[in-house]
Amino acid sequence: MISIALVGDRSPSVRAHTRIPGLLDALREDIDIDVYWIPTHEIGDLSNFDGIWLVPGSPYRSPEGAIAAARTARVEGIPFLGTCGGFQHALWEFARNVCDFPAARHAEYGPAGDDELIVELACSLAGHEAPINLTPGSLIERLIGAGRTVERYHCAYGVAPEHLGLLEKHGLRFTGHDDEGAVRVAELPGHPFHLTTLFQPELSGDTPHPVIRGFVRAAQSV
Repeated sequence: MISIALVGDRSPSVRAHTRIPGLLDALREDIDIDVYWIPTHEIGDLSNFDGIWLVPGSPYRSPEGAIAAARTARVEGIPFLGTCGGFQHALWEFARNVCDFPAARHAEYGPAGDDELIVELACSLAGHEAPINLTPGSLIERLIGAGRTVERYHCAYGVAPEHLGLLEKHGLRFTGHDDEGAVRVAELPGHPFHLTTLFQPELSGDTPHPVIRGFVRAAQSV
């Protein structure tokens, strides 16, 4: 039996929230999974979970709760998946707590000038499907089994290009980019499983995406 925390403010109007339980159910044929939805304003102690998935649905009711969940997974070595808003808030957590950038901000919660780590995209990706080029030898490439993939999005925010160097300097690795070079995937080497995607693997078909399978298997093996 493994326990997975789905951190996010569950809503029937968020398509990802309606799909994730069914995708995890499909994996129960091979793995016994207990799933717990944790609202961002009720985080508590997540250290006993085998996996933490920071799910889409931002702006979260408590951005600090989302950041705390990402920090727990990173510090405690708990397999972590962050998709869409989870990607954004995991990078925000890393900037604040690892890169000594406590003033880092997310534009969805109000403009902050040069301190905006997460910014509004020039062209929203909401409802779009687009190709991503994957770094050879990366976790995401191994999971996908190819150097290029086409994925679905439902977001309007991404990481500010001017802060990428700071994040990379402190160990974050950007391993997926669109055809123009914009970041779409980030991972943390040396962690049991720490993968964040701006795309939403939970929107891909009716069978669990390789990223979701990889996350669950990592939670099983830790």
